Amino acid sequence: MRLDDPDLVAREYASEERFLARRAVFTDLVEGPNGEELAFAAVGEVVWEVTPCRVLEVGCGPGYFAERMQRELGVAVVAVDISPRMVELAQARGVDARVGDAQDLPLRDESFECVVADWALHHLPDLDRGLAELARVLAPAGRLVSATFGEEHVREVWAWLDYEKAAALGFSRENGAEPLRRHFAAAARRDADAVVVFPDRDAVRRYVASTIRGAHLADSLPAFEGEFRALSRQAVFVCEKAR
Repeated sequence: MRLDDPDLVAREYASEERFLARRAVFTDLVEGPNGEELAFAAVGEVVWEVTPCRVLEVGCGPGYFAERMQRELGVAVVAVDISPRMVELAQARGVDARVGDAQDLPLRDESFECVVADWALHHLPDLDRGLAELARVLAPAGRLVSATFGEEHVREVWAWLDYEKAAALGFSRENGAEPLRRHFAAAARRDADAVVVFPDRDAVRRYVASTIRGAHLADSLPAFEGEFRALSRQAVFVCEKAR
C-alpha cells in the first residue's frame, strides 16, 4: 500500500473522521515539542521579518493550521488541498481554501513569502514535481516549512501489535533533506522528540483504526488498563529559496 497513490489519497480524505483521529496523536496527545508547534514558530520567524507576508498552505486539511496563522499571526493565507471535503471544512473556518494539486498549482510565480506543507509531501506521487511547484510560487529568499514524521514515530504501538510497516515513507524525517536540497538553497531539520500519551486502550484502538496501513489490526489490540506511552518522532524542515 503506497501512501502516494492518488486513488488511496482521494478515498482517505473524502471525509475527515479518520484524519482527525490521527491528528490527535501528533498534536493533542503529545507531551513535549510537536511538529505543529515547530512549524508555527518557523512561519512566525518569516512574519516578523517580512511585511506584508503572504502564506500558502498546501495540503491544508480541515484548515486548523491556516486559520491559526490568520488569527495569531495576522497574515493573508491561501490554502490548497486536493480533497473537496477538506477544502469545504477549511472554508468553513474562514480560510481562502481552494481545490488544487500541489504538483500543478494554479498560482502565479513568486507570489508567496512562505509556503507550508505539513504532513503532506509523502502523499505526492511525484515529489520532485511538487517541490519544483512549491519553489516556483515562492518569492526570492522565501521559506518553505514542512512538518513530517520520523520512521520511529509511535513504534511501540506497532511493535506491540507485531506489525512491520511495509515500506518507508516517501518523505520523512530521515529522507526528506535530499529531495529538498535539489530545489532549495538550504534545508535545515528541526527535530521534535517527545512522548505520545494514550490515556487508555480505547485511545490506542482509535488511533490504530484510523491509520491507513494498520487499520486492520485495531481489533487485535491486547487488553490493558491505564495509559500507554509511545515515542513521538517528528521533524520540521525549514528551507530557503535562493535570492
